[in-house]
Amino acid sequence: MSQKTLISIIVLLVFVLTGLILIQTKMIKTASDIREEQFNQIVRNLLYDVSEHLDKNEQTIARNSARLNRLPGSVLSEKFNIFPNDGKNSGAISISSQYFDNGVISEYREEIKLSVPESSDSKLGGDELNESTLLGIESLVDLRNLEQRRKRWLNDINWYNYKVLLEERPIRERIDSLFLNDILAFAFNESGIGLEYKYAVKNSNLGKDKVIMGDPDYDPGRQKVYNQPLFQKDLNGAKPNYLYVYFPKRRGYLLKETGFTIIPTVILTGFLIAIFVYTIMVIFKQKKLSIIKNDFINNMTHELKTPISTISLASQMLSDGTIANTPQTIEHVSKVINQESKRLGFQVEKVLQMAVFNEGRLKFKFKEFDINKMIETVSSNFELRVKNKNGTLTTETLAERSIINGDEVHITNVIFNLLDNAVKYSKNSPRIKITTGNKNGELMVSVADNGIGISKEHHAQIFDRFYRVPTGNVHDVKGFGLGLSYVKKIVDSHNAQIKVESAVNKGTKFTILFPLINN
Repeated sequence: MSQKTLISIIVLLVFVLTGLILIQTKMIKTASDIREEQFNQIVRNLLYDVSEHLDKNEQTIARNSARLNRLPGSVLSEKFNIFPNDGKNSGAISISSQYFDNGVISEYREEIKLSVPESSDSKLGGDELNESTLLGIESLVDLRNLEQRRKRWLNDINWYNYKVLLEERPIRERIDSLFLNDILAFAFNESGIGLEYKYAVKNSNLGKDKVIMGDPDYDPGRQKVYNQPLFQKDLNGAKPNYLYVYFPKRRGYLLKETGFTIIPTVILTGFLIAIFVYTIMVIFKQKKLSIIKNDFINNMTHELKTPISTISLASQMLSDGTIANTPQTIEHVSKVINQESKRLGFQVEKVLQMAVFNEGRLKFKFKEFDINKMIETVSSNFELRVKNKNGTLTTETLAERSIINGDEVHITNVIFNLLDNAVKYSKNSPRIKITTGNKNGELMVSVADNGIGISKEHHAQIFDRFYRVPTGNVHDVKGFGLGLSYVKKIVDSHNAQIKVESAVNKGTKFTILFPLINN
């Protein structure tokens, strides 16, 4: 796939995913706004119903006051003596009524009393007195009932006069706090809103809010507050009295109510974004691997082609008689063929060894060994190669605790690989230094050189398989890009760490930290 096609596909995917996310976000916001508006409308309707209930309750009080011809809070007591006592042992009938109202509880009482003298000087006989008296009482009661009905009818017609008088009272006297609390709780419970709420009744005269009654901990802060004007149907015009309500847990309630719509959408959108990002990363990784593998194939072809060509040429020289078949010549050509065969086998073994390691079939033989002694052995074997390039190899085994548990063969190969790179990437006479020491309870092994160095942007990639630091069109250093990858895998298998410090034209330093035994 070409670079242009890859970029076009990525741009198209980004455009589609961005559009889908924007649409999902718009849908989520719309659903949230609809649910919030529904909640707000329900609360506003409930507060309006509460206000209407308060107004109707005051109308009922006004009608009752009109019927009784008394305002709440007053006491009425009337007595009627139909046959007043004249002091001459005459009978008497008295009718009394009493009404009391404190704004919450009202009571009306009416009492009829009959007193008949026991004297025998009465002008009326017993039977005649009883019958006449009862007839008189019935007539009087009928007249009184008729008078009361007449007054009630007149008061019913003029009840709004009492309503006007009630409206002039302070708002604290017009509303009973217990009654308001009850109707608010009933309204919210009936609507299905089981949220905790706080309320207050305020008067807003002269532009200043004054709390008249309500919850003592009423403090909305930045919470949304719902308000409803009270007693809007007052006959002399509405006054600036308002009922305020807010819900401390309103946001959580709305989020929970819309969660069934929002949460699945957010989860699916998140999965979609994660899959998209993962796909892009895989595409770039595969593109990078494709480039690295192509480079590896080219390097491998060159590395294998050179010894094969040398062996082919040497064998042809022996077979076609172009050179004299003297013992010395045959011995020299045989050595060349043998060396190139070993070189070819070594390159093939490197590739096969990495394949075995990647498949997890590489077996380790862990044992305790002294890394200082191993370093000295490797240095003595490698020193001749460094001297052939007019270089120097310095060894400083400063570690006092140098025993580790590991595979000595593979650890030795790691040191050989680092030394081999130090020699290959040195332009002039190589100066290499191997140091061991103890640091923070660990065993440190470092290999430093004065080579061409590695730029910082390649530090994280030099341990990847087949990766080689780009050198333009210069290919004077041969290899497959497997050496440092092998080093990293061996170090990781020993629970160790490897770090690189390098700068262009200033050399490179690799540091390995091994865990010590009984640390």
